[in-house]
Amino acid sequence: MLLDELVKTTDAVASTRSRLAKVDALADLLRRLDAAEITTAVGLLSARPRQGRVGIGWRGMSAAMGEPAAAPSLTVADLDAALDRLLATAGAGSAAERAATLRTLTAAATEREQAFIAGVLLGELRTGALEGVLTDAVARAADRPVEAVRRAAMLSGNLGGTALLALTGTAAELDEVGLVVGRPVQPMLAATAASVDAALEVTGEASVEYKLDGARIQVHRVGDDVRIFTRTLAEVTHRLPEVVEVVRGLPVRDVILDGETLALDEDGGPRPFQETMSRFGAEAARTTLLHPWFFDVLHLDGRDLLDEPLATRLAVLERIAPGHRIPGKITADAAVAGQVSRDALAAGHEGVMVKAVGSAYAAGRRGSNWIKVKPVLTYDLVVLACEWGSGRRTGLLSNLHLGALDPDGEFGPPGGYVMVGKTFKGLTDALLQWQTERFQELEVRRTAGTVWVEPVTVVEIAIDGVQQSTRYPGGIALRFARVKRYRDDKTAAEADTIQTLRGLLRS
Repeated sequence: MLLDELVKTTDAVASTRSRLAKVDALADLLRRLDAAEITTAVGLLSARPRQGRVGIGWRGMSAAMGEPAAAPSLTVADLDAALDRLLATAGAGSAAERAATLRTLTAAATEREQAFIAGVLLGELRTGALEGVLTDAVARAADRPVEAVRRAAMLSGNLGGTALLALTGTAAELDEVGLVVGRPVQPMLAATAASVDAALEVTGEASVEYKLDGARIQVHRVGDDVRIFTRTLAEVTHRLPEVVEVVRGLPVRDVILDGETLALDEDGGPRPFQETMSRFGAEAARTTLLHPWFFDVLHLDGRDLLDEPLATRLAVLERIAPGHRIPGKITADAAVAGQVSRDALAAGHEGVMVKAVGSAYAAGRRGSNWIKVKPVLTYDLVVLACEWGSGRRTGLLSNLHLGALDPDGEFGPPGGYVMVGKTFKGLTDALLQWQTERFQELEVRRTAGTVWVEPVTVVEIAIDGVQQSTRYPGGIALRFARVKRYRDDKTAAEADTIQTLRGLLRS
């Protein structure tokens, strides 16, 4: 298939706010793909090529852009092969070779194809064709139940592979996709409530557990082989040997555990989040000891537990890892839940998670069965730009422009980010220096006072609420926003939505 057909489809998807119309356009495209193109095309449409990030930034992309081709000639396979070459090129002289590969690719592309390629490589197609829409389109194109496609994608962690199976395999083969120990699954996500009372009203009887200020980990063990994955499914086994040792010591043969890891001080209290995340860097030194804490078990010794109620899974977890279970209590009593919350805060943790005891593990889904409660409202937003500071911050990028995700394009481009406020509060000298260097690397344009950046950096912002505002297109502005930390463990696609923030107007 010509790449131009993908480009035309993404243009059609971006031009409508109708989810149904997006699904129809993508489904029509998927039906016309050859089997060998399906996995590649799905990756391109979601700006997640099968090769992953190939190390091309905005500056490299801009330098490669020359006169576009007059007519379409590139195929989906041509682009896929070029990405293979970019990924494989390393070592002495690789920079020049990579630049030449990129220039050759863009020279063969039309103007619209050049923009599409840049969007894929920079992770910002802005079509609103996020994985949820693509998943629905796969189900439509293959004439399979949406839930069957969604479950297979969540359990395999691979929408492209799921699309190939749905479109070329049988319904039984799709339904047979299940947990495989050693292959990560997308983690279950949580909603937010302002209080434990409000959370319990939604969940009913619940497991009220400490919410740790750590890094999410998913741990798989087969015999003595242990593998550890982050919330984005990146493998970090070699960076966490102490977690490997703990899991090897559990009385199990095969297991999949969901939990957190964090650094503790001498009194057992949590160390700052940045100290935990420092262990996940490529050149991380093992000066900080990390402790694993688990809150769920998805598989044990040949038995899948995903569809078992949480109460059953917690009983299994208590049996196999009692010394590494996150503290909590099962209760329907708001007074008991409130005491757990106070105990968690007194121990230096963020708050509590309130989880319905009858709920299954919904991999990759955010629903009302898990609800996080923090004493301070915090949201994960995306940095859109940064203003140069003044006074003692002269020469440093200081005031952040903050955006919330707009998945369906209600207030702007579908899949884009809606500005909701600015802040320069909560930034340490170290963070100011870091963001000054980092945001100039991500620069896409600038004015005299502001550097606009690729929308890829997630920052956790504490707020006192939101207020109605005509200043920003989403109709709201943050109140008393301040930086808590940067979230290197999250992607921009995981940012909180403008709809979530607008919901605070009603709370």
